[in-house]
Amino acid sequence: MLQQWIPVIPRLTVTSVIDILAVSALIYNFMLMLRGRRAISVLSGLWILVVLYLVAVWMHMELLRSVLSAMAPYIPVALIVMFQSEIRSMLGRLGRLRWSGLGGRLERREVVEEVMLAVEQMTNQYAEVRTGALIVIERDIGLRTFVESGVALDALVSRDLLCAIFHTGGQLHDGAAIIQGDRIAAAACFLPLHVPQVGNRKLGTRHRAAIGITEESDALAVVISEETSQISVAWRGDLESGVSLDRLRERLTQHATGVKGEREPAVEPRFGRVEP
Repeated sequence: MLQQWIPVIPRLTVTSVIDILAVSALIYNFMLMLRGRRAISVLSGLWILVVLYLVAVWMHMELLRSVLSAMAPYIPVALIVMFQSEIRSMLGRLGRLRWSGLGGRLERREVVEEVMLAVEQMTNQYAEVRTGALIVIERDIGLRTFVESGVALDALVSRDLLCAIFHTGGQLHDGAAIIQGDRIAAAACFLPLHVPQVGNRKLGTRHRAAIGITEESDALAVVISEETSQISVAWRGDLESGVSLDRLRERLTQHATGVKGEREPAVEPRFGRVEP
């Protein structure tokens, strides 16, 4: 008799493991799709409707149950329409998925090279017109809220495109260009401004925005001064100014690969957080 009450635990087979991993991957990509987007509020509203329907069934509220039941067939279509950009982004992410570490390393190396070529061209001392720029490179914390504030591009990172974005007098010159993976997600993006401490009031808007975005995320920001063509790098709320091209390559490589060098990056001077 006791055996009838003992639950039967299904055997864990290779197919079951693959099934679980596949569902986990879909859920993970779905959460990435919603991270940093306003679409999460739409899902919250959908959950409220589900709870209302369950309450209506439990309390025998036939009129409310009938109304919600009539709405149910149209909800999947409405979700597809509302989430079409998010679904397209998720499918694109799956299509760009690298199944080997080699592909990812090569991709990140190409991004570093393209950014370096763009910075080198924009800081050319023989250029007739000085160019200012703010390039933000995303890492683990999503920047989609800030991406949505700019002009969507979703284009491969290239020197020519970065130089065209920050061309003096262009429509996308003001604001930041945000890089996600191997693509420029958007340009002319608005970023949170850092409030400088007493004595650091000479910071320009680009430098304050670079510090501000790195205070709220683990992104790395590259700033080119329009007045002096000087390169600065912001990370974790700190700003390193007067950066050489070799030093910039080192910082970009460390950020892209997530591997620290033999020493911690020396940030001098610091305009961001004050370390105790």
